[in-house]
Amino acid sequence: MALELLPASMLKAIDLLPDAQTPVTLFTRHSIREIVVGQGLAGYNLQLTEQGRDLAEAWGGYLVGNTDRVIQHCISSPIQRCVDTAALMIRGADGITLEPNTHHIEIIEQGLLVEPGSFVLDIKQAGPYFQKQGALGFINSFVNNALPGMKHPIHGVVDVLELIYNTHPTNQYGLSLAVSHDTILAAIIAVISGRNEVTQADWPDMMEGLFVWFEGDEFLESKLKWIWRGQIHTLDISQFRQKV
Repeated sequence: MALELLPASMLKAIDLLPDAQTPVTLFTRHSIREIVVGQGLAGYNLQLTEQGRDLAEAWGGYLVGNTDRVIQHCISSPIQRCVDTAALMIRGADGITLEPNTHHIEIIEQGLLVEPGSFVLDIKQAGPYFQKQGALGFINSFVNNALPGMKHPIHGVVDVLELIYNTHPTNQYGLSLAVSHDTILAAIIAVISGRNEVTQADWPDMMEGLFVWFEGDEFLESKLKWIWRGQIHTLDISQFRQKV
């Protein structure tokens, strides 16, 4: 069964979701891709494996079938494995619910969901550090605000959270998908959790993500709620921004 490959944390998270009348966003890493040797960026040309395709479709179906939600909105990194993950999850959802799921995948071109573009101000300055430090080292340097050519970590994270807020479903029983990469998720989870160290154990697995929702009518005055690996967390956006 394809769902056997799903990170166990994701099935546990379903039990922690708010009532179905509260819309949520699943901010997730793409599904299982081809393996690359090395510690730097995974190439943009790496595609989903057959197992990865089956997993994405099965997870999409399971998700709507077990949360009484409908996929109302979808955003994705432009990298093909992310777009494919989103499309397959929607296809899986279509096989379960009679309610119409969106078939429009909004490709976020401005870099907010592409690794490591959402955090970079000057790739010429930052790029060599990524190659030298590898993904894990680079993200640790980023969360400690120790790299040239990068946004302040809180600024970088707020930019992504605001994108999520603006594409969050507004109707009851709504679910939005946001498909991105491990580096983006690892950095965001560390920063919103107040941690300045990311270990390999913290790194998101393929098809692992966090469920998020917001309380408040304005992003800058809202409270972020998120579920990550079996725990619910809360963040006051206004107070968070003041830590810069």
